[in-house]
Amino acid sequence: MNDLGQLSRPASGRLIGRDEDLEFVRSHFSGSLHGAALLLSGEAGIGKTAILDAVAAQAAVDGVRVLRVSGVQFETDISYAGLNQLFVPLFESFDLLDRGHRDALKVAVGIGSGPPPERLLTATAALLLLRRVAQDTPLLIVVDDLPWLDRPTTFVLGFIARRLVGSRVSFLAASRVTSDSFFEASGLTEHHLKPLDAAASAALLAQEYPGLSHEIRRRIAAEARGNPLALVELPTALDREQRTAPTAVPSVLPLSERLQSLFTSRVADLPGPTRELLLIAALEGTGELAVIEAAAGGREAADLLEPAERDRLVAVSASSRRMSFRHPLIGSAVVAQASAADRRRAHQALAAVLVDQPERRAGHLGEATTGRDETVAELLEQAARLRLGRGDALGAVAALTRAAGLSVSPADESRRLAEAAYIGTDAGGDLADASRLLVGARRADPAVREGSLHAAAASALLLINQDGDVNTAHRLLVGAIEAGGHGYDAADEALVEALFTLITLCWYSGDPEKWAPLFRALDRMTPAPPDLLWACAQTFADPARTGYRGLDVLDEQLADLGDATHVVRVSTCAVYPDRLADVREVSLRLVEQARAGAAPVRRHLSALIHLGLDDYYKGRWDEAMRLTGEGLALCKEYGYPFFSCKFQFVQALVAGARGDVKACEALCEEIIAWAVPRGAHGARALAFHARSLAALGNGDPETAFRQATAVSPLTPLAPYLPHAMAGALDLVEAALRSGRAAEAAIHTRALRESAMARLSPRLHMFVLACEALTSSNDDAQELFQQALSLADPEDWPFDVARVRLLYGERLRRRRATKEAREQLTLAGRAFEKLGAAPWLVRAKSELRASGVAVPADTGGRGTLTAQEFEIATLAASGLTNKQIAERLFLSHRTIGAHLYQIYPKLNITSRTALRDALAALDR
Repeated sequence: MNDLGQLSRPASGRLIGRDEDLEFVRSHFSGSLHGAALLLSGEAGIGKTAILDAVAAQAAVDGVRVLRVSGVQFETDISYAGLNQLFVPLFESFDLLDRGHRDALKVAVGIGSGPPPERLLTATAALLLLRRVAQDTPLLIVVDDLPWLDRPTTFVLGFIARRLVGSRVSFLAASRVTSDSFFEASGLTEHHLKPLDAAASAALLAQEYPGLSHEIRRRIAAEARGNPLALVELPTALDREQRTAPTAVPSVLPLSERLQSLFTSRVADLPGPTRELLLIAALEGTGELAVIEAAAGGREAADLLEPAERDRLVAVSASSRRMSFRHPLIGSAVVAQASAADRRRAHQALAAVLVDQPERRAGHLGEATTGRDETVAELLEQAARLRLGRGDALGAVAALTRAAGLSVSPADESRRLAEAAYIGTDAGGDLADASRLLVGARRADPAVREGSLHAAAASALLLINQDGDVNTAHRLLVGAIEAGGHGYDAADEALVEALFTLITLCWYSGDPEKWAPLFRALDRMTPAPPDLLWACAQTFADPARTGYRGLDVLDEQLADLGDATHVVRVSTCAVYPDRLADVREVSLRLVEQARAGAAPVRRHLSALIHLGLDDYYKGRWDEAMRLTGEGLALCKEYGYPFFSCKFQFVQALVAGARGDVKACEALCEEIIAWAVPRGAHGARALAFHARSLAALGNGDPETAFRQATAVSPLTPLAPYLPHAMAGALDLVEAALRSGRAAEAAIHTRALRESAMARLSPRLHMFVLACEALTSSNDDAQELFQQALSLADPEDWPFDVARVRLLYGERLRRRRATKEAREQLTLAGRAFEKLGAAPWLVRAKSELRASGVAVPADTGGRGTLTAQEFEIATLAASGLTNKQIAERLFLSHRTIGAHLYQIYPKLNITSRTALRDALAALDR
């Protein structure tokens, strides 16, 4: 077998995204019994040299002697210049050849004198010498840049590559796909290197440039199209500000010197009219030939583009009347080669053509304008509104930032920068850029500190995302609202946005007094507050008392969902009325758009939490864990710690309901650690709720009661703390199980006096179930039946199963054995399907007490939840906790906690026993 058969990974380290390519090379050489040849091909910068280097390094480690040849452009006219590189290191071995072959080879490589030998003689001599040297030590010939090798050398190398059978010589060469070469590759195996995929591109950028803004990384990845050289080189052409601020990056990325040497030289040789048309096309962006030709003064594109098409720089579709650059960096090279005046003229020509497309026209005018121009600034501001309306937050920020740069008055410049900063914090996801814009707004007009609602809202959001507290952010925003010159006009967009931000701050505060300024502002708005804003205040502030008032407006909003911001805000209104299922499909689409980079990260996060909550309520707990894990990863990546607590809350609920008390507690501690120092008592209540549920399932009603009453007093139901409704059943059950019947009755009365039952069937079920628990036996049965008639078990499987369990327990104690068994059986099935282990134990215990023979758990797959089985399978495959966590979007601590629960279920004590234990389950 060929000595390169042991090739695995480069000795110097792993090449990102090239494992499959390296494996192909390894398998190609290992599959060859005697001698092998392989040609790598790919576009410029695709990583051919890196693959050659990796293969050569590993070959050297494996004891193979490596001989390298690299084509050099200025040596293409020197005969056998490449052969000289290959054979000079073997000079001492020339005596292995007979005199005729030895002399011919010496003359060819320039170390002997005499008449030029025939090519066939030279090629034969070269092959013989390589075979004889390889008898002692296997050889690997590595050839890079084949197109730049001289013609005689390529003839000899082609001759050698096709005659290696039976030798210990291997041949590996690389060539660009777009380059002509004298090398005859027919009969040789060719492996085409493809661009890196999205994950590998992201990993390479993160490794090489960890400080890059996330949006800049995404932009570079899109432009590079998986070209490793472009991924590594494009950031070097950006200055410090451009690396962290997406709005500072030009519409066409600049090229580094190295990239210019690859792409610009190909453009420079084109005729002048062709370059002019290509410049217009690069700046136009869509490739629409009708627009490009009109901007070029009506010149016919087909003839002008022919040289570029022939050189494989562009592709032209006659049927669709469109053109495209074969790689985005070719367009960048066209722009880089043009002068600033040429670029401005092209932008001006495009603006003159795009009169019926105001958004695009404004963008081109912005690029063509050099001085202050309020008319163009206003057009850009209008374009920003259009972009924001379709969910393009970053595009809106860029347009507003350019508009600010063209503004005549400092006040307008400051106002536009402040609005850009607010959009960046509220939707865009680039908090560092938003902070920079806010500083710019204050420099342009110091009065922005007192007068700009956008600046105040941006500052408030930045505060709670950093080390500031909710009280300070609330005070800052309320002060700006109450001191503003908006006249409480309901059409004032800045005022409306500020009030939506205020709702967020009030919710986090958990302080009823914090809501008073919001409702004062709503009362003063003329002619009336916007419907969605008003409904959000009703259903999100104190829904147990006012939520039902907003239901009709919520229905209207659900029937006419708009852009990403509208979807998220309607979803927020839908949380406590239990209407998240009505926005599920559109939220899923929003998440998919965000994953593809077509929606802002803040909207991505909001959609994920709404989907996660819906999945929890609907019993899709594994999916809830995946989506919230994705959300936590995004929070960490983009710096949104204030959002993390909501994802941790859903995960804590699932962990608590499944009996994983340790994981639940770890998540609750993280919520509290963030919330308490910042005065975010509303967020802290999430942890109390999850702890109460976990303690109740774990048979600790004392702790459950203590945690539940930390959310709400016995009476009245906690105002302006919506989670008091969700924990109502926990509080009443915990009170009864800890011997506090009077307290349970007091809280039930508080529930009845609230309007909680009017908000949703599930919450009405809770109220009736609590009444049943605190009522006499005669009334309890009817109340339980009413409760169970309200909520569909398919919609609320865990909550309905809990009520069935409570009802079954009551029936058994009344000796209504048959009816009790029915309720307990249904509850047990639901708990088993959910993986709610402690609740299932309770249901089985009650069934046994009713006389039903319930088999004890004997171990096996049935005792593992779907998520536990997946984690166990991944762990058995050899993945670490960290690797499993990354794959499932969970924390490594959560994985460890799951494994701690899995081992006793499988009757094992260590990770090493997992594989056999899982295999036994399938037998």
